[in-house]
Amino acid sequence: MKIEIDEGSGFCFGVTTAIRKAEEELQNGCTLYCLGDIVHNGVEVDRLTEQGLVTIDHTEMAELHDAKVLLRAHGEPPQTYEMARNNNIDIIDATCPVVLALQRRIKKQFDANPDAQIVIFGKKGHAEVLGLVGQTNQKAIVIEKFEEVDKLDFSRDIYLYSQTTKSLDEFHRIIDYCHEHISPEASFKSFDTICRQVANRIGNIKAFAAQHDLILFVSGHKSSNGKVLFNQCLSVNKNSHLIESAAEIDMSWLDGVETVGICGATSTPKWLMEEVAKFITT
Repeated sequence: MKIEIDEGSGFCFGVTTAIRKAEEELQNGCTLYCLGDIVHNGVEVDRLTEQGLVTIDHTEMAELHDAKVLLRAHGEPPQTYEMARNNNIDIIDATCPVVLALQRRIKKQFDANPDAQIVIFGKKGHAEVLGLVGQTNQKAIVIEKFEEVDKLDFSRDIYLYSQTTKSLDEFHRIIDYCHEHISPEASFKSFDTICRQVANRIGNIKAFAAQHDLILFVSGHKSSNGKVLFNQCLSVNKNSHLIESAAEIDMSWLDGVETVGICGATSTPKWLMEEVAKFITT
């Protein structure tokens, strides 16, 4: 049986940076808190927890004083930074540069025209989306899928942005719909803010999935990017399975299989994919 690990899978730049910063701080022997899971992969979170990383939520951060807190790649709203200042918290800011640039862009647009509809194509409640909405004093409208676009008021100006890890194809469907329905008295502008490091993986992972009898897609079950990429695998290879770790593998999947492809999300560490490969060969 031939096993291949997708070379294009694994941590994106933003996640790599966040984990490196966490490891550097932990190696210094200091107590380091992380606001939310550092990455949407339970196995990797457990690994860093064993090294001393303490994951907290916003409520717990509000009670924290004189401490060091890492902000993960997803980014945070302005209120989090204000809380840190008030509580004398030292922030280790690992916000992805792509996300940070998007936050600034949305804030600038909102400040210039606060009465317009700032629309974000993204997952409601997702950490990145909460950080983006926070740039607009919570006034931004979030739509999760194309079917929700009709709830916008097309008689008013619309500025459309996207969460960095959303589907490029669906984003363009929303753009086309807005162009067709916007009132002549209103303006519509869209800004392609999808991370190309993520978007470019779609074509590559579909090609990879089509080459194998069985696909083991390794991803945290909470990863939005993982869901997008896994569905791309499924679209070309129905014999694709999403697993968070080797423990979730059903060995009967391997019956009659000659080639296995192992791939993952931007939040999936390479070592975890290698562990899956080792598991099915021993």
